[in-house]
Amino acid sequence: MKVFFALTAMFFSLFLSRAEIPTPIPLWPGGAPGALGTNDWDIPTVTPYLPDPTNATGAVMVICPGGGYEHLEPREGRDYALWLNQHGVTCFVLKYRLGSKGYRHPAMLEDAARAVRWVRAQADDYKIDPHRIGIMGSSAGGHLASTLLTHFDAGDANSADTVERQSSRPDLGILCYAVISLGEFAHQGSKAYLLGNNPSPELVRYLSNELQVTPQTPTCFLWTTFEDKTVPMENTLLFAAALRKNHVPFDLHIYEKGGHGMGLNDKPPFAHPHPWAGDCLFWLKEQNFVN
Repeated sequence: MKVFFALTAMFFSLFLSRAEIPTPIPLWPGGAPGALGTNDWDIPTVTPYLPDPTNATGAVMVICPGGGYEHLEPREGRDYALWLNQHGVTCFVLKYRLGSKGYRHPAMLEDAARAVRWVRAQADDYKIDPHRIGIMGSSAGGHLASTLLTHFDAGDANSADTVERQSSRPDLGILCYAVISLGEFAHQGSKAYLLGNNPSPELVRYLSNELQVTPQTPTCFLWTTFEDKTVPMENTLLFAAALRKNHVPFDLHIYEKGGHGMGLNDKPPFAHPHPWAGDCLFWLKEQNFVN
């Protein structure tokens, strides 16, 4: 038994040591557009988490942590990346600019779009498939992910910046107890940090992403819980209904139990995550993201 615990501790230590290696990479080496300064929070980055090369599938996930556009929650960033690494997915955790640091839309969307473009531009370097790049977000990070899923563009073919020539369209989305609507079911804190205290009705509608779905919106995996009192499940249901109306395939899971912000509901090495993780892996296999 002592040997078992010793081996478990060693594995856990090695697992965490891998998590400490990645170095954040600035998305704009010359500074982000509209940056308010040069502090850490003014510099959007992606942090790469790479799977074992023998297990890598070539698929990628850009991960947007939640935190109400006020902070970034590590459980919804690094933990998701380490979990997906176990299944061969290359991950990049996005540090986007925040309302608590004085930023408002469109800074957050610019950061998410740039992250997807940057990953596409680096496909050869990371040995990844530029046509299998997903975006994943929880809570307010889910709002940011759903914003990009509904507000992407093809890139600027005439740009001198090779990154900006790339499309910002993700190939799929994973939305975890996501903020979607900024109307009746809005999470008011996220809305205020994103848009300020007196946004125009036109801007509120533009970023109520259930109203922005089109047939070109990528396929999505959606999950939330009945018990979530912070971001009502109606957010997820509204987005699912919009996808259905526009003939966009999706996988939808509403679990009865569980409060807001649970993430995987487990710690590394994620031996017993919440059932959504298994359901998501099943879906990702159907999307050719995992083996």
